[in-house]
Amino acid sequence: MTTFTFAPATRETAKARIALQGPGGSGKTKTALRMAERLADGGSIGVVDTERGSAKKYAIVPGRPDLGGHEFGHVPMAFCSPENLIAAVRAAEEARIAVLIVDSWSHFWAGKGGLLARVEEESKKSTNKGGKFTAWAPVNDLEQDMLDALLNFPGHVIVTMRTKNDYEMEGKKVTKVGVKTVQRDGAEYEFDVVIDMIEGTGTVTKTRYEPLYNASVHHPGEDFAEVILEQLGQGIDPVQAIVDELVAEGLTYERALELHAQANSRRLLNADLLHPKSGEPAKLGDVIKEYGQAVKPAATPVTNTPSAASAGQGQAAPSDPPSEAEQEQGPTPVTAPQMRMMHACFAKVGLGHKDSRAERLRATSVIIGRPISTANELTRDQAQTLLDTLTNYGDRENGAADFAAMVDGLEAEAEASWAAADVPSS
Repeated sequence: MTTFTFAPATRETAKARIALQGPGGSGKTKTALRMAERLADGGSIGVVDTERGSAKKYAIVPGRPDLGGHEFGHVPMAFCSPENLIAAVRAAEEARIAVLIVDSWSHFWAGKGGLLARVEEESKKSTNKGGKFTAWAPVNDLEQDMLDALLNFPGHVIVTMRTKNDYEMEGKKVTKVGVKTVQRDGAEYEFDVVIDMIEGTGTVTKTRYEPLYNASVHHPGEDFAEVILEQLGQGIDPVQAIVDELVAEGLTYERALELHAQANSRRLLNADLLHPKSGEPAKLGDVIKEYGQAVKPAATPVTNTPSAASAGQGQAAPSDPPSEAEQEQGPTPVTAPQMRMMHACFAKVGLGHKDSRAERLRATSVIIGRPISTANELTRDQAQTLLDTLTNYGDRENGAADFAAMVDGLEAEAEASWAAADVPSS
């Protein structure tokens, strides 16, 4: 049974997650660009434009500074599928976009290729016997993938959403009850700040930051974004927190692996920082690897014991001695959910067949840095490292081939180090 421990909560610095909602012509796009300029703080702005290029009306005109305008990268998108938005977010991440604007996010719900259209498409498939009711299952998964990509973007995110009047009918009487956002019900809860736009005036209707409660501003822009930035900056920098652990005395290789997995799950591996020693620009993922390698224990080769040889099976040599903490309480073993995930992840890299067990164990051994004879020998941290690696290669176009090459490379490095140390490899 998995045990849980409640640790003291600490507020961390964060990136903005803002939603601007309102009817057409209420100023959503212009407000998003004005706020983005302050949030970007000199960095680049990217706009995913589903509104037939309307965002370009706010772009600068070369040679005409008197006309004003905003400088931003522009991606037009007519087919608003979840896959296209995920691809656009990844492109923004690779381009080091500081603020990503999705104008409008409503099209990914009710536009061409959006989630509602996908439900209709799924319901008409011959394999679907439950109509629209069962068609929602795969579409819900797509929506979650889209949300994960958008909300895990390493920069600031601003989305715009259309609204329309909402009515109720009692008998023959029709009553206006407010406005309804063109998105899935509850979509606004995914954001830290929700601003309702009406004729250029923005009113905060949902926020996690007390200074913004019920704030109402005509043409919100740089000043309003400044208030949001102030709130986002209150807390501990998660990147600096990881670096502090790396440079502290007593760092172990296992802890470095945990920090790498933590940074990977939070999409921080590509975060920019100054190297703790040289002061040169660096990436967090590279710094973690550097410090981890410095404390990595020497690899222990796989040997064949007489008893194992007679049984026709390889037997792993004893691994490194446990730490004092492990001697006292023992390492946390691999969990049942991790074991279930392993098979699916191995299948993505071509090792899902039952006859591939030996290859799976070989790959696992070189990835975690010690030989094993069964997956049950893994610790929880080692299993997470394995799953992170499998997921990384499984998402690639040539995942199986790239994964096999990576395993061969790691094994070759280990054999080379054994040879250099004059240690037999078998």
